[in-house]
Amino acid sequence: MRQLRQWHPKADEVMMMKLTPAISNGPHSPSLLLLFPCLRRPNLPFLRPRIPRAEMSSSSSSSSSSQREQAAVASSSAPPLPANRIVLGCGAVSVDYLASVASFPKPDDKIRSTSLKVGGGGNTGNALTSAARLGLKPRIISKVASDAQGENALAELEADGVDTSYMVVSETGNSPFTYIIVDNQTKTRTCIHTPGDPEMVPEDLSRSSLSSALDGASLVYFDGRLHETALVVAEEVASRRKIPILIDAERKREGLDDLLNLATYIVCSEKFPQAWTTAPSIPTALVSILLRLPHVKFVIVTLGDKGCMLLERSINEAPETEETYVESLVESLRQKASGSSTIPTCISSKSSLRISADGIGAISGRLLVCTAEVVPPSELIDTTGAGDAFIGAVLYALCAGMPPEKMLPFASQVAAAGCRALGARSGLPWRTDPRLAPFWH
Repeated sequence: MRQLRQWHPKADEVMMMKLTPAISNGPHSPSLLLLFPCLRRPNLPFLRPRIPRAEMSSSSSSSSSSQREQAAVASSSAPPLPANRIVLGCGAVSVDYLASVASFPKPDDKIRSTSLKVGGGGNTGNALTSAARLGLKPRIISKVASDAQGENALAELEADGVDTSYMVVSETGNSPFTYIIVDNQTKTRTCIHTPGDPEMVPEDLSRSSLSSALDGASLVYFDGRLHETALVVAEEVASRRKIPILIDAERKREGLDDLLNLATYIVCSEKFPQAWTTAPSIPTALVSILLRLPHVKFVIVTLGDKGCMLLERSINEAPETEETYVESLVESLRQKASGSSTIPTCISSKSSLRISADGIGAISGRLLVCTAEVVPPSELIDTTGAGDAFIGAVLYALCAGMPPEKMLPFASQVAAAGCRALGARSGLPWRTDPRLAPFWH
């Protein structure tokens, strides 16, 4: 791994700048001073190489991390931390430039933002931040450049307790970044992403670094990006380490099918199941996914304000009894889950049902339906990273041994908390957040 340049802009240097095609830190960098003069790349001397967080006991970041852990353990409401809290994530890290607007602009329109924020982003960076705040000890494999965006992305992850020792830092090029327009009228967000350059390749990650990153890990998470590197890591995990793998199936991507074949758990976006299977509905697509991927224990689909569903494979085959059609089962569970409660509510079918989908097949398992928290419109700020927050909570739940019927409302609550602030990470709850107290009992 290459050395990092340690540089942090002074707070008084942060100011809004007029858009101008003034800078370029690489072939894919924005040709504009979007936000801060601190994004100009200074000529900086090299400092010492990065060291694992475990060796940084005298550093202020380690001290603050230790204080947060002590506070979490001392909390009277939260249960003891999981015995093995180490998880590894491989995927996207970026910087997000978020602008809230009253309504999405029309073509050739000029509008003003109502609020502005720059913060860390990327599916894996967000999910591991969520997991770290809940009490896990995440490690991350990804790549940034030695520009100000990359330095700030790493510093933010470290401040939240994510171990960046296995990050690759390129001396040239640009770090990944995303422009995000948050529409206050429709409560939606539009993302315009620019990949990092040069992109990460398997040769960037040494065998010794990979081995060290996997040591002691109880779970490995992939967001489907950096697919060549991700597959090298996943094959090591599956063939030699036998560590469970969770895949974020946000959309069809190059190399994703190879990762899915090694998955233990899958969390899907609302559009993915049907896009991947061509099944006529989401419930039938979930059945198809488990039939096509026999090693997967469960698949979750997140549905935004409609909650989520989980289809779990039974360890033992259901007895040859009458099959239950998955569409009818979903409708029945939704009727039971609907009510006046504003907090996430989960309803499970009986275990070891024979759940079928017409023209697709049947699996032995159970289906769970969970509602979303009803967030008042006045409190709903930004849905950026809600799915990542959910996955971070699922990572924690798996490490803590939470049953699915408790995991789903817990993850839904964490995701809803994240939607109450601008940016993917600003609203992510800490372990001691009183909103999580009901799930600790």
